[in-house]
Parts: sequence; C-alpha cells; structure tokens
Amino acid sequence: MAQNLTLHDDRLFPADPAVRAIARRLYALVKGLPIISPHGHTDPSWFAGNEAFPNATALLLQPDHYLYRMLYSQGVTLEQLGISAAGQPAPDVDPREAWRLLARNFHLFRGTPSSTWLNHVFTQVFGLDVKLSAETADLYFDTITAKLATEEFRPRALFERFNIEVIATTESPVDTLAHHEAIRDSGWKGKVITAYRPDAVIDPEHENFRPAMEQFAAITGEDVYSWRGYLNAHAKRRIDFKAVGATSSDHGHVTAATADLSPAEAEALFARVVKGTFTAADAELFRAQMLTEMAGMSLEDGLVMQIHPGSFRNHNHQIFQRYGRDKGADIPLRTEYVHALKPLLDRYGNDPRLSVILFTLDETVYARELAPLAGHYPVLKLGPAWWFHDSPEGMMRFREQTTETAGFYNTVGFNDDTRAFLSIPARHDVARRVDCAFLARLVAEHRIDEDDAAEVAVDLAYHLPKRAYKLD
Repeated sequence: MAQNLTLHDDRLFPADPAVRAIARRLYALVKGLPIISPHGHTDPSWFAGNEAFPNATALLLQPDHYLYRMLYSQGVTLEQLGISAAGQPAPDVDPREAWRLLARNFHLFRGTPSSTWLNHVFTQVFGLDVKLSAETADLYFDTITAKLATEEFRPRALFERFNIEVIATTESPVDTLAHHEAIRDSGWKGKVITAYRPDAVIDPEHENFRPAMEQFAAITGEDVYSWRGYLNAHAKRRIDFKAVGATSSDHGHVTAATADLSPAEAEALFARVVKGTFTAADAELFRAQMLTEMAGMSLEDGLVMQIHPGSFRNHNHQIFQRYGRDKGADIPLRTEYVHALKPLLDRYGNDPRLSVILFTLDETVYARELAPLAGHYPVLKLGPAWWFHDSPEGMMRFREQTTETAGFYNTVGFNDDTRAFLSIPARHDVARRVDCAFLARLVAEHRIDEDDAAEVAVDLAYHLPKRAYKLD
C-alpha cells in the first residue's frame, strides 16, 4: 500500500522546543523572499525557447548526476537510465522504464539531500501526496509528464511561479550566447544571465583544448596562438558576456594555485602550451597564471571571480571514456589556499575594485585557511557549502567553522549551483532553514539578539548574494 508523503513544517529546525520556536520566527521572515540564483548550470535554451519539458525522466532523472552516481554505485548502468555514450545516439530505453528503475531504488536516497530536494519537488511542484516507490512509479510518471505538457509547467511559467528574481547560467568562451540574446530580445521580463567559464581554453590538459582554441579564434577574430591575441580574445568575450547580463566569471581548476609571472615568462609558457610541448607542471603553472590574468581583467570589466577548485574530475576512467564529463564520477581533493592564492593576493588583494568568491570541497580548510583569508583580505568572500557539502549537515558545518573568524558578511549567502531547475526552490528553502536554525541557536545562547538574527537571516537569503554578485 502506498505511503503518504508530507513535508513537516519544522523540518531541519532544532529539536529543542525553545530554539525551534526562534527558528520558526526567523524562517517566517525569509520563507517568501525572492530567489537569487547567481551561479548555476541550468540550460538557457529552456528559457529562450520556452518549450514544454518532455517527461519526468528527461527532466528529473537524466540531467541529475547526483541521482545516477548513487544508482551506479548500486549496480545500475547508465544505459539503463537512458544516458547516451559520448557521440552516440541515446540508447533505446523507454523513459517510463527508466523512471520505474529510479522508483524501485528510491530508498537508496534516504537521508541524502537528493531525497530532501526531490520530495519537495514532488509535493510542492507536482502536488503528489504518496511516496515514490515501485508501486507508485507509474502514477508519478503519468502525473508529472501530464503536467509538464501544460502551459503552467513551461520553463518561463515555472521561473515566475518559483519567485526567481534572477538566475545565472554558465557558458564557455566558445558559446555563441544565442540563447541569451534570444531571451534578452524576447520581451519576457524574467532575468536570465550568463557567467564566463573559460576552463576549456585555459586548461591545456582538457581533452577538448585544441578544438576549443580553434573555435575561440573563430568567434573572436583574434590570433589566439599569440599571447597578446589570446588575452585580447578573453577580453572580447567577457565584453560579449556582459552584454547579455554576466556579472561573474567562474574557474573550476584542479587546485587553487595562482602565479604572477613576468610578461616574458608568461609568453614563453604560453608558447609551450600552444605548441603542445608543455609538461604537467607547465599546465598547472599556466592555469595558475591565468587566474591572475583573469583577476586583472576583472579590475577592468568588473566581473566577480568565482574559484571552484579541488575536484578530481572524471575519476572513473572507463565512465569518462564511454560517456564523457559530468557523469557522477568527480571526487573531492585536499586543497590548499594560503600559499596557492598568495601570488594573486600580493598583486591585487588590497584593490577594492576586485571581488573573488572562494569555494572548497575540502572542509578541513574552513577554519584554518578560508575564514582567516576572507576575514582579512578585502577582495575575498566565501562561497557557500558546495557540491558534496550542499546538504543540511554541510551547511551547518560551514557556518560553525567560518562565522567566528569571517562573520556572516564575508560570505555571499546561498547559490544552488545546479542543473536541476525544479529543485532550485527546494535547495534555497533548505539553506534558509539551516541558516535560521544556526541563528536560532546563537539567539538561544544569548550570543546575538533576535532582532540582529532576523536582519542576518534576510541578508543571507537575499541581500548578500545580490551584493556579492553585483545584482543590485
């Protein structure tokens, strides 16, 4: 028999009744605030074309590597979920059968943020009131797919229903930005902006570096194989990105290393990169130098820098070879920041025109490195708990380990950093609840008063992300 599905009003709040009451009052102030989504990976074509999403599997399962990494760990193949091999057509898998497979295995997600997010989507977006299981799989698939065919569930309608004030997607330097131009010129009032993610033409070890460089040359008209032309190409593309709303760049390097080479040294290093005669050390040094170059460009064009280091991408070589990137096989690394960032900070760390937002997958550096750095340098802010730590426990650990040194106002509130569009309200709701729970504890311990906690709660949910990403 199907079991009822409900969301408890006090979910994620403290168990102690007195502290929980404070959390409730704080949450009431932020629950209905507009969503600021300043960094993420939704597809701009959704909002440009405003076409109906095809079915439950295509929207909720197949784009979500959080789901299929867990399923894969339990013996479910990506082919069974309808995931295409690189360069190949989609396997002949009935979307309903793929959904049934998720439903039979949904118990695997108990206690994970994926379960929290999806149950929010199921109840609050689609009005489902029974748990997903093998028994209810077809009910879910039919209900969700039928609703997706209606006008109320098209991308722009959902954007407005979710009370999203602004959402940022992320594009590479070789993207034409045609979808963003179409959104801008459509007359629709929804604010969808982009962010400049130049990794494909900055990482010489990226498998698509050479073809990306060819595209980079074609789209900019610059000689990208000369050092000056290469830098000019970046500057041009950043202007193009700003024209469709970009306020930030994003850099997903393996480490947080930066460098500050002389012009002659940088040019010689670049020559080795474009000739293909570089070593692994050269590749790391080039990525490091380019972070400093990007910081210099940010002084000119005002883009906020985001640095997302510390992921061993594509750890499962067989999955990478068959399916390509972003298939749930990325693993966090130990990451060092104090020495790594010093060259960039020595050059630009005291310039108030620059803003750099730091993220980490290494929680051991919160209190030891990141909070002290952001608590001193005016250019630095701390991004929220990220990726594997984007969970109630991860968010709480972030607040507990950074607040004593960096405070709240050297952080940037929350960003959802997701491809899963329908989970965005759920993710922001989790962040707001956790922040209110943390603040409620401080109030209960008489460390701050409730009026101050209320102001902080609103700032974390709304004002800080707008300010940090220059969205005011």
